[in-house]
Amino acid sequence: MSEGARAKHFGEIALPHLDAAYNLARWLMRNEVDAEDMVQDAYLRAFRYFDGFAGTNARAWLLSIVRRVCYDALRRRSRDGISFEDADSPAFDDAIDGFVSRPVDPETSLLREADRALLDRLIAALPPLYREVIVLRELEELSYREIADVVGIPLGTVMSRLNRARALLLKAWQTNVAREAARGL
Repeated sequence: MSEGARAKHFGEIALPHLDAAYNLARWLMRNEVDAEDMVQDAYLRAFRYFDGFAGTNARAWLLSIVRRVCYDALRRRSRDGISFEDADSPAFDDAIDGFVSRPVDPETSLLREADRALLDRLIAALPPLYREVIVLRELEELSYREIADVVGIPLGTVMSRLNRARALLLKAWQTNVAREAARGL
C-alpha cells in the first residue's frame, strides 16, 4: 500500500474517534493543553504502528494508545516530583441519567448546569484508575468488554473499578449535598 493510501486509510479508521480520544486524555491529564499533546502523540504512535492493526475495533485500539501515552506522561511527571495518584482495584446511574433530558425552564436549566459542574469536579477528583473507567463507560459509552480491551484488564476488574468509582462519586455527591443543606439552614 502506498504511503498516501496508508495515510488515507488511517484517517478513515482513526479520525472518527478523535473526540473520544481527546475526551479521555482531557480527563486523565486534567488539562486541555496536555490532552491535546497526548492525543497528538497517540495518533502519531498509532499511525507509526498502523500496519500492525489487525483488529476490528479501532476505537478501543486508539483509546488504549491514548491511555498508554497519558499514563507514560503522568509517570514521567511523577519521577520529576509531580504527584500522580495511584489506586488499586476497584447507584450513580440515576444522577448521571438526570443530565440527559432537556430542562423545560430556565431555573431547571441553571440547576442542571450547577449539578453538571459539580459532577465534573467530582469525576476529576477521582484517582486515575477509577476516573478512566467512568469516562469510558458513562461519557464515551464503551461496553465493559471494550473498556477491558482499552485498559488491558480483566472484565471482572472493569466491573469492580466501575462499582468502586460509582460508590466514590455517590459518597462525594451526598457529602456535597449535605454540606449545601447545612449552609442553607
